[in-house]
Amino acid sequence: MTTIDVNTGGFVGVRNFDDTIFKTNLEAAHVIARQLRLRNLGGIIILDFIDMDSEDHRAAVLAEFQKALSRDRTRMTLNGFSSLGLVEMTRKRTRESLEHILCEPCPTCAGRGVVKTARTVCYEVLREILREARQYNAREFRILASQSVIDLFLEEESHALAMLGDFIGKPVSLQVESSYTQEQFDIILM
Repeated sequence: MTTIDVNTGGFVGVRNFDDTIFKTNLEAAHVIARQLRLRNLGGIIILDFIDMDSEDHRAAVLAEFQKALSRDRTRMTLNGFSSLGLVEMTRKRTRESLEHILCEPCPTCAGRGVVKTARTVCYEVLREILREARQYNAREFRILASQSVIDLFLEEESHALAMLGDFIGKPVSLQVESSYTQEQFDIILM
């Protein structure tokens, strides 16, 4: 689903505030129709035009938007203004969107938009060492991780690391791997 919010950007007309809102919404109708085509957006699209008191203004904005959409050969449905003042529409996507063509998922977060904190990774490492200590009889466990994760192990999580080493009865050593992102780590059994 795509949502588009229209606002005046702080501009207020010299004569009439309602007139400024109406003109801004008319201009936005053209820009939105063009952007839908250029970006090849599809699916459900919700448009939040600036609230207009006049029913005539709403009808004119909707007519202008339909006129601007008429240049688009893609199949779409357009509903009028809802009780919340939103315009709902659907648009069939004909090819990959511009974002999918020009962009690729972030190698660090794999397209999620977030990365795990160093503390979260520390706890994952501790759980993984415990799991591997139960499966394998290694002499020592070495943690390879990013600088931020190793720093956290040396400072705030040093007690947890020492407790784990005592619990499994094996030494646990740390090594910074500068090429690793914050979420990457390896445990080497020695």
